[in-house]
Amino acid sequence: MTSGAASETSDFPTASDSQTAQQRYATGRQYELRRGDALAVVTELAAGLRWYSRGDVQLTESYGDSDIPPGATGITLAPWANRIEDGVWHLNGKKQQLDITEVSKNNASHGLLRNASYALVAESEFAATLEATIFPQHGYPFLLRHRVEYSLAEDLGLEVRQTLVNDSEAEAPFVLGAHPYLRIGDIPSEDLTLKVDAATRLVADERLIPRSSEPVSADSDLRQGRTVGGLDLDAALTDLAFDGGIAGHTLTAPDGRSVSLWQDETCPFVHVFVSRIYPGRPAAVAVEPMTGPANAFNSGDSLRWLAPGDSFTITWGIRADLAGA
Repeated sequence: MTSGAASETSDFPTASDSQTAQQRYATGRQYELRRGDALAVVTELAAGLRWYSRGDVQLTESYGDSDIPPGATGITLAPWANRIEDGVWHLNGKKQQLDITEVSKNNASHGLLRNASYALVAESEFAATLEATIFPQHGYPFLLRHRVEYSLAEDLGLEVRQTLVNDSEAEAPFVLGAHPYLRIGDIPSEDLTLKVDAATRLVADERLIPRSSEPVSADSDLRQGRTVGGLDLDAALTDLAFDGGIAGHTLTAPDGRSVSLWQDETCPFVHVFVSRIYPGRPAAVAVEPMTGPANAFNSGDSLRWLAPGDSFTITWGIRADLAGA
């Protein structure tokens, strides 16, 4: 795929392309999943979702062959999602110092695998499973594995299962998440309507570290839907409305077509980010499922601990209704 904004029609290379050609990509090997008119492309780097489309309609933001994911497009997040303030937290009273990866805000951002290569564990026409190891290191003295399975379902929706396995001899803290951006073909995202059935917003400071929570208000209440062009939002929402164990968040076009991200009850938070600096797009919408909010390693809010030998799995996915009104 060429650099710059992706077009509505898929132009990813076919599975017959050589491994030499595959190595051109800045994000490593590209794993194509095809079923019916659905196409998903998963990257070796960060087990990321680089592309998902139905027919000729692109449903996620993408990027060029020589680019790394802008704005963390499509990457998976472990062993924490979002941010840790100053990269500091405490384990049994001992200070842990992580590398600062968001220099502008002095935070440790988006986990330890953003720049990691994931190995292929299993692959079929419809699915691919990748895995990477989190090695003990300064700031996070635990040995874990993060396994990510992408699959195209019979209804041609995309399903993602992220599993964290603790190979350490001690309990390990974690927050899992992912960072997809949604779109509907070439319709400007600012013209789409975003609906998120969440009752509570986390109130963050200028460094995007949550300090309190409050009921959603005029600026953050998306329960009835808001036009993206009128939103200035980079915040976590919670108290989601789960129906049958699933919460869904939907972008709808003026012509009635829609794309939705869904998440199961292991993820009681969703972070919504409307970017105004996405390459080639006046607006781009990230809808990020998470097991906990930013800075959970310090606040303890929804922070989970994984016992030695145990595993924990979250499930989320993307589906589209392209019939229109």
